[in-house]
Amino acid sequence: MSVQERKERERAARERLIVATARELAEQQGWDAVTTRQLAERIEYSQPVLYSHFRGKREIIGAVALDGAAELAAAVRAATAAADGPRERVYALARAYLDFARRNPAVYDAIFQLDGGLPYAQEDTPEPLKDAFAALLESLGEVTGDGVDPGLFTEVFWASLHGVATLTRSGRLPPQDTEQRVELLVDRLPMA
Repeated sequence: MSVQERKERERAARERLIVATARELAEQQGWDAVTTRQLAERIEYSQPVLYSHFRGKREIIGAVALDGAAELAAAVRAATAAADGPRERVYALARAYLDFARRNPAVYDAIFQLDGGLPYAQEDTPEPLKDAFAALLESLGEVTGDGVDPGLFTEVFWASLHGVATLTRSGRLPPQDTEQRVELLVDRLPMA
């Protein structure tokens, strides 16, 4: 291995460490606790080393969001692959999505609530974000009904799940009724 390859590998490992540490700190203490000083202390590198990877917290949030979007897509696909039939796939999708949001609140915020400097719903949207939406579209596209744009339908369904996730987490909806909300949403879909 060349010196250049070794340096690139070490740089990539440092970057993964920064992102993983930021995620861990955010999940434990919230995003306000994620500062370059805190990160530098935890990973035992200087702040200039952090800045050689990320220009600031916003870019770190963006990196966490991209990793989280890839995890969300994988979770949705795993859940829907195990389901039998369109309605069961949509149930599995909704449950996997809400479970991801509940288990990973800081990552969920990085993807959907915080400014990570990432473009959404544009040509230059990063691939992990596009793929997370595609994971939803794969199951929802088969249940949209006649004359309904699958992408638009997926956006509306996703917005509903996002609302349930955020309102439940903020204490505005009782968590014990989440399954009923999923049933109401899925049972009203126009499928045979």
